[in-house]
Amino acid sequence: MAKVIISISGMHCASCAVNIEKSLKKIDGVSEVNVNFASQRATIEFDPQKMSPPDLEKAINKIGYKAIKLEDSAFLRQESDLDPEQISRIQEIKSLKIKFISALIFSLPLMYFSLSQEYSLPLWGFFSRNMALLQFILATLVVIIGFQFFQRGTLTVIKAHSANMDTLVALGVGSAYLYSLVISILAWIGQPVVYGQQNLYYEIAAFLITFILLGRLLEAIAKGKASSAIRKLIGLRPRTALVIRGGIEQEIEIEEIVIGDIIIVKPGEKIPVDGEVIDGHSAVDESMISGEGIPVEKSIGSEVIGATINKTGAFKFIAKRVGKDTVLSQIIRLVEEAQGSKAPIQELADRIAAYFVPVVLLIGILTFSVWVLSGQSFIFALTAFISVIIIACPCALGLATPTAVIVGTTIGAHHGILIKNAQSLELASQVKVVVFDKTGTLTVGRPAVTDIISIKDDDRLSILRFAAIAEKRSEHLLAEAIVEAAQKNNLEIPDPEAFNSLTGKGVIARLKGEIILLGNRKLFSERGIDIFNVEGGLRALEAEGKTVMLVGYKDEIIGIIAVADTLKKYSPEAVGELKKLGKIVHLITGDNRLTAEAIAKEAGIENVLAEVLPQDKAFEIKKFQERNLKVAFVGDGINDAPALAQADVGIALGAGTDVAVESADIVLIKDDLRDVVLAIDLSRFCLKKIKQNLFWAFLYNLIGIPVAAGVLYPFTGFLLNPMIAGTAMAFSSVSVVTNSLLMRRYRKKI
Repeated sequence: MAKVIISISGMHCASCAVNIEKSLKKIDGVSEVNVNFASQRATIEFDPQKMSPPDLEKAINKIGYKAIKLEDSAFLRQESDLDPEQISRIQEIKSLKIKFISALIFSLPLMYFSLSQEYSLPLWGFFSRNMALLQFILATLVVIIGFQFFQRGTLTVIKAHSANMDTLVALGVGSAYLYSLVISILAWIGQPVVYGQQNLYYEIAAFLITFILLGRLLEAIAKGKASSAIRKLIGLRPRTALVIRGGIEQEIEIEEIVIGDIIIVKPGEKIPVDGEVIDGHSAVDESMISGEGIPVEKSIGSEVIGATINKTGAFKFIAKRVGKDTVLSQIIRLVEEAQGSKAPIQELADRIAAYFVPVVLLIGILTFSVWVLSGQSFIFALTAFISVIIIACPCALGLATPTAVIVGTTIGAHHGILIKNAQSLELASQVKVVVFDKTGTLTVGRPAVTDIISIKDDDRLSILRFAAIAEKRSEHLLAEAIVEAAQKNNLEIPDPEAFNSLTGKGVIARLKGEIILLGNRKLFSERGIDIFNVEGGLRALEAEGKTVMLVGYKDEIIGIIAVADTLKKYSPEAVGELKKLGKIVHLITGDNRLTAEAIAKEAGIENVLAEVLPQDKAFEIKKFQERNLKVAFVGDGINDAPALAQADVGIALGAGTDVAVESADIVLIKDDLRDVVLAIDLSRFCLKKIKQNLFWAFLYNLIGIPVAAGVLYPFTGFLLNPMIAGTAMAFSSVSVVTNSLLMRRYRKKI
């Protein structure tokens, strides 16, 4: 199966998105369709043997909408500063602005004519004698300006066999306009007019279109702001790069860079693509990727990421990933797909949107019939009918979830948290159990010296130096940890004159004719060295899950060195914050229970699952799920992939393996476990906004439609004016989008 993302223009409500989904799903070869009204995109999975991308584009155009562009990612084009989707949105805003202003210019005189009859405002005789004709001309001009509503509303019914918001607008405006036209024609040909020219609805038809155009304009602007943060990220990419080809420095377009190119980056410049430093040293600002404000030191062998900013020195690097394979491009792809996906909570709104327009039409007809049968005038019943048709708004329902998802995933990306889909964004807030893998997730993933204990009068650095000399020629991981610790302390480590590794015991080295021993109890016992006095210290360190080694010099024990896989910097803080949120935290590992419990205690975790085989980790996750607990699994290795996939929310560290990252639902770029807390808190915040949006969208329609139908009239004598209904409808969608945009004020707690 192949997947494409198509940007679509012409969608004006949730019903539009539902109609497009239905139409595309009917096509042979299309397996999955997800149309997002807020982002104006369709994510389509299809069989390339049966269906081609141009066919999908034609299918969208056929039902009255326009496929703006079609490619793997809407953001990855670099031919111009603005991609076609962005250009289309700008053009849409410009067009709506012109149409609104034009409609307002023609509508204002209509309003004056209407008020002049009711309040005896001054009016020139010519206008008074030709009132109906002038109103007809002005209203017709406004109807022509808003012809898109009639065209799309009709096309949807004919081609998609369904109705949308444009259909409701066309019916409401059309009813007022056609009724007024019939009354006018009867008056012009001298036929008796039942209700008289004072009951013309031209101004209502015109102002309905004007207010709806204003609402669409504000909605388009607001939706554009929802995705602006990602676009700012894209805008940070450089346009050109300085490369060395054939020994000559030359400036080329970024699209021309190929893997293996040697690229020069000067201070203050942006790094064009991903690669590895081969010459020079500098500090690079990677905040646009990781959210971390402190520049990262780069030297030979360091990886650099495209679009980050070189702060100090100049350096050369070799291009390793270009185009769609760069880290930035992959981040954008993941965020795009997340923004185009649907959260489970949206399913209710989608189901309602599918039936919304037909139900509203039914309510409108029922309203008209009830008022006519109850003895009210035709004008009264028509007014109520138009108000019901116009005030109904599936747009607010359709925008409630996706706008919050767009903003939420964008906030996550800004903080270095890639949320792959809306479902994960919602589920993360419902997680009750958080299970951490140990090695490489809670811990650094490689051993380090944790304790140096002096037995005699030797200082700790001397003991470390002797141990490093003994291990200098060894390739064991423990040896690397000891040598690295000595180097960090700037200790001189001469080569030993002799070196012998004894499997299962330790090593023996000679320096200046004297023997250095580094190993376990067995090594020292075999050489007749008494270890009774140090046994207590050995056991205490071993109880903490550490690998303990004795250090000897001149056939005497001079110290003890303990090595262990250490906790990452913020692991205890992250665990503590999760507990504050009421989460049950577990550690899972294949290590022995002693080591596992020691690490867990240090991290503040009481629940330990030790000696669990890699293939059984997913089974342990399933046990929690069988108790109806939502589980998040945090891991980084290949053996974590099954557990990441099994968990309700799989969270992978960005520094982990590709398999783990692909299996996860959320990826933490910064390798900072505090971001697990941030992801859960962001999910909670986002879900809160979605619920607020849905509440107000439902409440608006539940109150607005009955009021428009006239339920208050028998008690208060109040009947909603269709123009007020049109204004309320227009601003209901804007209010939902605005509430989602307020999410940008979110501030992380840790």
